[in-house]
This record gives sequence, C-alpha cells and structure tokens, in this order.
Amino acid sequence: MNKYEMGIILHPTMDDEAVNAEHDAIKELIERFGGAIEKVDNWGRRRLAYEIQKVNEAHYCFFYFDAPSTTVAEVESRLRIREKLMRFLTIRREDLEKANA
Repeated sequence: MNKYEMGIILHPTMDDEAVNAEHDAIKELIERFGGAIEKVDNWGRRRLAYEIQKVNEAHYCFFYFDAPSTTVAEVESRLRIREKLMRFLTIRREDLEKANA
C-alpha cells in the first residue's frame, strides 16, 4: 500500500452541508476501491492563486490515505465527472514512506 495526498477545490457557491456531503462522497469512493483514510484536512474557503472559471475563491480540502496504486486511477476517473469539483490533484507521499523504512 502506498501513501497518498489528494487536494480538492470545490466551487464557492456550495454551503457547508453540501461541502460536507461532497467530502463524505469522496471518502466513500476512496474506501470503496480499497483505500484507508488517515486524515481529512478541511481548510475552508480560501482565495485561489489564480482565477478558475471566473471564480476567485473556493473550498479547499486535503485527504491523506493509504491505498493500492489502482485505487487512485479509479477514484480520479470518478472525480472528473463531479460538477462542483473544480480541481483535484493526487500525489504519492514518498518522503513519508522513506522515513518509516
């Protein structure tokens, strides 16, 4: 199992309930394909570094999880069709794996 970090940016027009529902849906996707959530870091609404779709702010959230390499491809393919998800990025946290070895 590899360690991953996934950052997501959600549309700012969403209220807190909708944001939490989206977070829960993403957690379920990760767990359905064999991942185990370590931590969810919700940063809340922040200003974007650059304008995306004529929007200057968004809701930021980071998911830290362990999963096989096939999980990331499955989860990302399903994230691409979510309307309120503006951007996402998944990286493998190799520095933590080396520290634990």
